[in-house]
Amino acid sequence: MTYQRLTAEDLIDRAEIIDTVNRYATGIDRCDWEMYRGIFTETVLYDFSSWSGAEPGPLKADDWVARVGATLSAFDATQHVLTNHRVFLNGDEATCVAYMSAHHHFVTDDGERQMQSIGGYYTDHLIRTADGWRINAVKLTVTWEMGDRALFAQAAERGRRRPDARAER
Repeated sequence: MTYQRLTAEDLIDRAEIIDTVNRYATGIDRCDWEMYRGIFTETVLYDFSSWSGAEPGPLKADDWVARVGATLSAFDATQHVLTNHRVFLNGDEATCVAYMSAHHHFVTDDGERQMQSIGGYYTDHLIRTADGWRINAVKLTVTWEMGDRALFAQAAERGRRRPDARAER
C-alpha cells in the first residue's frame, strides 16, 4: 500500500466524519434522539444481520431512530464505545470502520442487575451533504457477545409500558 499524504481538507473531513460516527454512540447513551437522528440521511441501508439474522434493507431514518429509542431508552444504562476509526475518503463519499463495544445494563423489577454486551465493528458509509457528513449505510459486524439477549425483549416490554423508563430512574 502506497503512503499518501493527507491534505488539510482531508484532515478536516476526517475529523468531521469521526465526529458524526461518534454521535451515533453518544446519541444512544444520552437518549438524545435528536442528536442521533441528525447523523443520518433520510433513508439508510441498515445491515445488522450479524446480530439479528434479519436481511439488510433500507429504512427511513425516523423509523430507525424510533425503533432504537423505544428499546434502548428502557435500559437502565447503556455504554457504546467506538475506537480505532479508519476513514477512507473518496470525494463527497467516505467509509469509516470503527471497533465497537456496547454494554446494556438492566435492573429487573425485582432488583436483579443484569448486563448484555457485544463487540465487533461498524462499517459506515457517509455522504457529504449541505449540512455536513451524514451516514447513509450502516453495517454492524458482531465478533463477540456476552450476557442474555432476552434483556432486549425485557427492555422493549418495559419501554411499551413506560415510554420514558430511563428518565424515571
